[in-house]
Amino acid sequence: MEPSRPSIPSLKQCIKLMDQYGMLANIRHHSLVVTRLADHLLSGLCAFAPDRSQADQRLVIAGALLHDIAKTPCLNSTCDHAKIGGDICRQHGYPDIATIVEQHVLLADYDPQRYLDGRFTAPEIVYYADKRVRHNVVVHLSERLEYILDHYGKGNPTRQGLIRDNFDQCVTLEDSLFRWISFDPKDLGRF
Repeated sequence: MEPSRPSIPSLKQCIKLMDQYGMLANIRHHSLVVTRLADHLLSGLCAFAPDRSQADQRLVIAGALLHDIAKTPCLNSTCDHAKIGGDICRQHGYPDIATIVEQHVLLADYDPQRYLDGRFTAPEIVYYADKRVRHNVVVHLSERLEYILDHYGKGNPTRQGLIRDNFDQCVTLEDSLFRWISFDPKDLGRF
């Protein structure tokens, strides 16, 4: 039996969902920059190692566009926008997109051993791209870390420690990604 192809929303369907869930203009702009960056990274991986199977481009693009689908409804509450966003995607019949959305804050399948083989999943590419974009500008990971610590660390040492641990994983992912791409992380700032 042939494996089923993932259900992936079209660009038009993604925009419709952004409208339906009231995605604010600044969050939409952030999502568009994350999408362009994720696509650029995937293209770099495919160009550098064309013999290696990589993530489905349509999956990466749709996942990046919808990664913050629940951000607006969660702004003035304590809800987990990654989890709620995953729920939204599942309700609309996009379980593979839900996985990307749920992992754009914290990776569930962090696997440095697999990265050595040059294999990266759609959730990892979107996760990394999101970590590099503050608002609508591509920044260095250290700059994004400071912003997240300031806005989400809430002066709580435990919470700040978890954020730093997450960024340590992101640094490892970055180091691994750019072994398989012909440009440097610093080049993304000019993107």
